[in-house]
Amino acid sequence: MQDKDSILDEIFNNDPFGLLHVQPKVSNAKTADERLSASFEEINEFVASQGREPEPNPSNISEYQLYSRLKSLREDPGKMAALDQQDKYELFKVAKKEINSIDDIFNDDLLGIFEDGEAQSLFEFKHTPREIARAEADFVARRKPCKKFGDYEEGFKRVHQDLREGKRKLIPFHLELLRENHYYVHNGVLLYLKSVKWEKQVQHFESGVHNRPDGRTEVIFENGTQSNMMFQSLYKALHFQGKAVTMSAQEELDEFSENFNAITEKDTEAGYIYILSSKSRDAKIREIRNLYKIGYSTTPVANRIKNAAKEPTYLMAEVHIEAEYQTFNMNTQRFEQLLHNFFGASCLNVDIYDDNLQRHMPQEWFIVPLPVIDQAIDLIITGRIIHYKYDVQRELIVER
Repeated sequence: MQDKDSILDEIFNNDPFGLLHVQPKVSNAKTADERLSASFEEINEFVASQGREPEPNPSNISEYQLYSRLKSLREDPGKMAALDQQDKYELFKVAKKEINSIDDIFNDDLLGIFEDGEAQSLFEFKHTPREIARAEADFVARRKPCKKFGDYEEGFKRVHQDLREGKRKLIPFHLELLRENHYYVHNGVLLYLKSVKWEKQVQHFESGVHNRPDGRTEVIFENGTQSNMMFQSLYKALHFQGKAVTMSAQEELDEFSENFNAITEKDTEAGYIYILSSKSRDAKIREIRNLYKIGYSTTPVANRIKNAAKEPTYLMAEVHIEAEYQTFNMNTQRFEQLLHNFFGASCLNVDIYDDNLQRHMPQEWFIVPLPVIDQAIDLIITGRIIHYKYDVQRELIVER
């Protein structure tokens, strides 16, 4: 009779399929040293491709993260020692600056924390680009209760109502839209730029002199606070996380009427207002009666529409010029916008696909009789348009 050991030996030795040869599992998880090495290798790859070490570039988040990682490694002697063999570009052999005075602190301000005389928040995120962080800090820190908020509260309510009813819109923000007596939205909060007290017309930077006007603003927020932040700080905050609120049709008309006979050189802009009909063979377009495109151009209209059949704004079809008005000493684009606002309720809602099957929604086509468009143009020129509105159902201009 075989003993136990003999039986086990026989079993293990008689394993033709290798079922009993189990290999120990190997973990795919990286060790802490491996992760450290891989993270530093990304910095090396950046230096190899760019010929320089990463910088705090706010427009390139990836580079900013590599910069922050390198800065953190340089502050840890243990990690630098562990990565010494990988430091082929001698990134850790940077002469340390001695800090012996307040001036040394300010001169060593690589991140520009003291650039505008105000320290950033101690609680800001570590990897937030400095332009965003500074704009946000200035945007919030300067607020205080608005003692005369009652003078502005009704205006905020009116803007909210106009947005709900489609009389105003939220549009992408850019610098040209930042003007006094206009509304904006930042992080969901409505604000009103009441005024700007201009202080600087030219600013000096390391890169040179820039014509960048700046000054204290008076900004009112719908939550009952106000701020006197600098104009450029307001611009940066809105640029990163803001929207502009369009004027209502009534305000557009009032402003145009008020300034019509007081044109300045800044407003002077010659061009063409045109009215087009479509030659589209698409049934859904052909069956629409009184469909016209109202637009403006800085060049002769015939030149502007040469490639109409390839442009979604022309419904991917040839067009016919129904009327053409040449303008002098006026903001032609503003004139066009007034017409669009006046006939806004009759704007065509249609999807158009270009040759690459990209979807577009043209916004300049209106279902309005041609004589009515001519009438509206006359009313705008005379300034009487503010007393009238367009009745979509009756297709008539009627008194308000």
